[in-house]
Amino acid sequence: MRHVIALDVGGTGMKAALAGPGGEVLHRARRATGRAQGPDAVVAGILDFAAELRAYGAERFGTPASAAGVAVPGIVDEAHGVAVYAANLGWRDVPLRDLLAERLGVPVALGHDVRTGGLAEGRVGAGRGTDRFLFVALGTGIAGAIGVDGRVEAGAHGFAGEIGHIVVRPGGAPCPCGQHGCLERFASAAAVSEAWAAASGDPGADAADCAKAVESGDPRAETVWQQAVAALADGLVTALTLLDPRTLIIGGGLAEAGETLFTPLREAIRQRITFQKQPSLVPAALGDSAGCLGAGLLAWDLLASTDRMEVTP
Repeated sequence: MRHVIALDVGGTGMKAALAGPGGEVLHRARRATGRAQGPDAVVAGILDFAAELRAYGAERFGTPASAAGVAVPGIVDEAHGVAVYAANLGWRDVPLRDLLAERLGVPVALGHDVRTGGLAEGRVGAGRGTDRFLFVALGTGIAGAIGVDGRVEAGAHGFAGEIGHIVVRPGGAPCPCGQHGCLERFASAAAVSEAWAAASGDPGADAADCAKAVESGDPRAETVWQQAVAALADGLVTALTLLDPRTLIIGGGLAEAGETLFTPLREAIRQRITFQKQPSLVPAALGDSAGCLGAGLLAWDLLASTDRMEVTP
């Protein structure tokens, strides 16, 4: 059976799958990333894991995988297949696509983790059927994926979708990117956790605790939450003005608060827009499987483009 390898590399763990032609998951596997052993060990672990998946597929389905797709964090040069930089993995300028292609003997597609997850959400998840979408992941940081007609825009230099670094509070808190007042310093899950820990006096409190306190009517939590929602709405309206998406998909840890987030966020966006059209605002549907599913889509897209080139006279 024809299938592809899909691999989603995270800071602490890797999720993998063998995916069939219709996107069906034929096999799942997980492994620790092993970042404590250093970047070279991480790369070796990725190559070994992919080779094991290839061997399993060959034995189970009678033929090895036809291609592989891999999603990685950090700065990614998708056109040249290079993992440029990832702070949490410690690597720089790793030619991961070529290394995997040499190890596996098949074509490989390399993608940015959030854009790859966004591709899956837009094509087979919450945005299925829409022509224009914006996927925003509210996690430790904030990043986005711009979807157009079933594909995700990487930008000229691979930085498209970095909505977390829109400045929403000029002169505000410093950001590791070098600016002050970036959106992710106020509306990421990490930012809400930090603000709620300070407001509640509990250093172990996090964003999920804040959401629960909001639901129970704690005025301190409501203040923290409202400030985060206001900042998020400011950033999203800037993005809506530039991109005019039909569907806005919100994922990541903060989105797990459900309507505690979505109800005030819809209203905050409504209050801010003037001539813009308010998009459909929906929660992500694929959870932590989005990156792996998206990696499989990258692989199948690569095969489709290769097949087209082979039949072109």
